[in-house]
Amino acid sequence: MDENITNEATWRQKAAAQVEWWRKRSAGMQEESLRQDNMMYGALIAIGIVLVQPFLTSGAASLDLSAQICVIAFSLAIPLLSALIVLNRQETLRRRESKSVFVQIAKQGSLGLGYIGVVAGFWHIMPIAGIAILVGTVVGLTVQSVGYVRVEQDDDAQTTP
Repeated sequence: MDENITNEATWRQKAAAQVEWWRKRSAGMQEESLRQDNMMYGALIAIGIVLVQPFLTSGAASLDLSAQICVIAFSLAIPLLSALIVLNRQETLRRRESKSVFVQIAKQGSLGLGYIGVVAGFWHIMPIAGIAILVGTVVGLTVQSVGYVRVEQDDDAQTTP
């Protein structure tokens, strides 16, 4: 009977240590996620401004389909991305991300619109450049995913309590 009580106390201590470890790890990952989101939002706004700027002087009638898609995508994305940067500052201040479904949809939608704007803008410059952006995205996402998994596995192996 005493052995069961000792084992139970040991397991409770281990469980409490594990919960604390995950809590600290989760907080660090959330802060990093907020920083990365801000970087993506700002970069897409800057890219959008650069890509749309030449179209400001030409009339809408003279724009081909890819240029029109680029302009429309960024006209929707830039205000959303700007709002998300402001929200991100509040999330950073409070050290937690918004759980709102509306905000999650806005995040994914604005990133998607920004990406569509980038592809359309490069496609307008030269179709092969639009294809290169698509291929580069697949390769980039693969590199990021593989690298992320490897870094997390290495960190897990080194810091597991």
